[in-house]
Parts: sequence; structure tokens; C-alpha cells
Amino acid sequence: MTPQCANCDRKTQILILDDEPIVCKRLRPAFQKAGYEVETFIDSASAMARIEEKRFDIVITDLKMKGTDGMHFLARIKEIAPDTGVVVITGFATSESAKESFRKGAFDFVAKPFKLSDIIDTVRRLEENRRAGSAQKQV
Repeated sequence: MTPQCANCDRKTQILILDDEPIVCKRLRPAFQKAGYEVETFIDSASAMARIEEKRFDIVITDLKMKGTDGMHFLARIKEIAPDTGVVVITGFATSESAKESFRKGAFDFVAKPFKLSDIIDTVRRLEENRRAGSAQKQV
């Protein structure tokens, strides 16, 4: 096995944070069926504690949640793990919140409601983008 292939069999690790349990309940099995390792959280404190102890490849986070600001959560993820790809999901999509998400390092901004296939496609694009970036770093 070559050094570049040390993680070839490792599944992409995804953390999902949404204060609506139904969103986590829908996303978790869809991503698991698509071949991902998934952990879900309905509160930002637990999700952040987990991010501090384990590196995730991708984080999918709601923007507006009870008791927390999704923008602050996004900024904190990028501070702790700058290489983690972040997808923001929200039922309160505005052009301003989308722009701010991108400024803070989000890969994509997805308005609720969304199709499961669309969010899975977004994560696949993020994976391709990460692989392309990783390949460029190795050259």
C-alpha cells in the first residue's frame, strides 16, 4: 500500500448538526446508505465537543438553531479544523446569509427543504473538490 493510499478504504466521516431531530433522522440513513460514516447532533455544544475530539471530513450544519448562531459554529469549525468541508443548510436562506457563509469558509449553502439526492450530490462535489486540492498539494 502506498502512502497516498493509506486511507483508501476509510469512509468519509460526516458530522450533521441540526436542532430539528427529523432532519438528522432523514439525513443519517441516507448518507449511511451512500457509504458514509455519520454522527448526528441536535445541539451545538455536543457537536462542538465531538469536533474537538475527532476530525470530520465534512460537517453539515443548520444556520438558525435554538441557542446558537450557525455562523459562529461555522467559524469555530474552520478555526479548529480548517480542512473540514462545511455545508450550511437552512430554512432561512437569504443572499446575505449565503454570502456570509461563503466568507466564513462554507463549501456550499443549501436551502431547506431539499431533496436527499441534492444534499448527497453536494457532499460528493465537496469530496471531489477536497481530492483535487489534496492532489495539488502533493504535486
